[in-house]
Amino acid sequence: MQISTILAQIDNGYMALPEFQRGYVWNGEQVRKLFRSLYRRHPVGGLLIWATEADSAVYRGDGQVMPGIVKLLLDGQQRMTSLYGVIRGQPPKFFDGNSKAFTGLHFNLETEEFQFYSPVSFKDDLHRWIDVTDLMKSGNAGLGNHVARLGQLPEFAPKLTDYIGRLSQVLGIRDIELHIEEVTGKDKTIEVVVEIFNEVNSGGTKLSQGDLALAKICAEWPDGRDEMKKRLKKWHEAGYRFNLDFLLRNINTVLTGEAKFKHLHAVQQAQVADGLKRTEKAIDYLLNTIAGRLGLDHEEVLFGKYALPVLAHYVDKRGGKLDNEVERDRMLFWFVHSAVWGRFSGQTESFIDADLKTIEDMEGGLDKLIEQLRLWHGGLVFQPGHFGGWSMGARFYPMLYLLTRVMDARDWGTGLSLKASLLGKMSKLEVHHIFPKAQLYKRKPPYKRPEVNAVANFCFLTKDTNLVISDKLPESYFPEHEAKHPGVLASQWIPMDEMLWKVENYLDFLEERKRLLAEAANQFMADLYHGPLPDLATPKPEPIVEILVPGGIVGEIEVEELLALADWVTDQGLPDGVMSYELTDDQGALIAALNLAWPNGLQEGLSQPVAVLIDEEESVEKACNAAGFRFFTNVEAFKHYVERDVLALTT
Repeated sequence: MQISTILAQIDNGYMALPEFQRGYVWNGEQVRKLFRSLYRRHPVGGLLIWATEADSAVYRGDGQVMPGIVKLLLDGQQRMTSLYGVIRGQPPKFFDGNSKAFTGLHFNLETEEFQFYSPVSFKDDLHRWIDVTDLMKSGNAGLGNHVARLGQLPEFAPKLTDYIGRLSQVLGIRDIELHIEEVTGKDKTIEVVVEIFNEVNSGGTKLSQGDLALAKICAEWPDGRDEMKKRLKKWHEAGYRFNLDFLLRNINTVLTGEAKFKHLHAVQQAQVADGLKRTEKAIDYLLNTIAGRLGLDHEEVLFGKYALPVLAHYVDKRGGKLDNEVERDRMLFWFVHSAVWGRFSGQTESFIDADLKTIEDMEGGLDKLIEQLRLWHGGLVFQPGHFGGWSMGARFYPMLYLLTRVMDARDWGTGLSLKASLLGKMSKLEVHHIFPKAQLYKRKPPYKRPEVNAVANFCFLTKDTNLVISDKLPESYFPEHEAKHPGVLASQWIPMDEMLWKVENYLDFLEERKRLLAEAANQFMADLYHGPLPDLATPKPEPIVEILVPGGIVGEIEVEELLALADWVTDQGLPDGVMSYELTDDQGALIAALNLAWPNGLQEGLSQPVAVLIDEEESVEKACNAAGFRFFTNVEAFKHYVERDVLALTT
């Protein structure tokens, strides 16, 4: 079938994209190579389509399909989207991706090469560069206009005939025949078709059970994806970067009480629509409760978020909220412990299923859940060694933030409480190194990076106070602030032995502050439990060994730099990155904390995982390599990679 005919079928609704297909992920270089191959009449592969009944077809986008049989693209989406975008000058109705990848393609009459517009590259030879989209849209009339224009330029006269032939060859791309193979028959259920799709696309990311579940949902409820995205947008604006997979997981547990997506397949459209509303209500309640009672009010400190599908099920069974204060607090007790011990970092579905079964009996379910967590972890009491982690990627960093917001910690400069109810978002607080990094590094010998960036050396202050303190040592600024606002140091668990405020005693300071933090954490958790904790509070017989997981974010400047980079990436039409991404083994044990990562690649399914590591040690780089990540150690190098290899904006 000719390319022009295929594009016409897309326009007329005879050909569409199945709902389970992922979005457009090609870059400019891939588009350029496609047109170069087509121009040279090299084979570019055929298309695989699924011919199915239009009235039951599950397709993407807001376009309408024609009645009868519709052809859904199983293999060839990237090629056909690129061809459509360049030839039509706009994306097809099923488009979901970065349109910059096919905008501004030009053809050089002299070199017969395709290239995307660049003022620098084109300025000295502008007449020989032809806008491919303009030529395709204007057709033979456009060809005539170009011939007339070139004929008026003396330097082009000797090769005018060659140029006309080359332009005709570009236009002829529309008439190239592509082989089409069809999958059809009543036995071709969506499960069978997805299996075929996965086999054909074995080199990319396979469709998951979640993709299949979403496809089935949208088959009966075409607006389902958009309705889910509305909720995700609302949470994103509130500071939580959830994705469709996460929301679907919560809908699944609310509706079925199961973690595995296969249980959603038999759920009817009306149930899913109702389940979305119930899930939204449950998640809203949980986020408000976690923010209000624990102070964890945005994405960067919302650790253990895969506990939410368990809690969403529990809260939904209670009508969407918990009116009993004790029950609410015990739920949060479990949530915090599941987060700090990494309950859902490894085999997520297995642990969610186990916990869902534990709370199936709503009466006493939370107590059973807590006991199950204790048996799994081996104890639910904090000890000083647990606060021995380092960097803002450590699981006990959110715990420090939590304690700051709920236990009347006060700002040293103003003496005011830092409670969540008074301050709102964390953007109004800054992470402060109690002993300044510069002072610790200048010691002879200098303190090591994990020591300098230990969680016990962090506290939270207002921006103004942080600026005033700057790089002063505690022995200088502690007495001043304590004199102005008595008790402010102890409110942030600062040891009051002035000998520990000296830089030469820094490691002793850390040990004492870890002890104070552990005491505060256990006190707050006992308050959440609403009663004595005889079994829970029994320490493990063996000593706690500090496990320093390499990597992580270590300061406010780094946070701002990484957030700005993450925003820049999404502005390019590429997927969101994950801040402080936890690299774990199969059992959920932390291997390293990566500053900013895209575990599925920037071109999901086509490119390898990638991470940005700022000022990290060699062990983090080795962990990245072992896990198949490509990594960059500075922002500019990463941006150059994105522009050159992903967006193909430079050569």
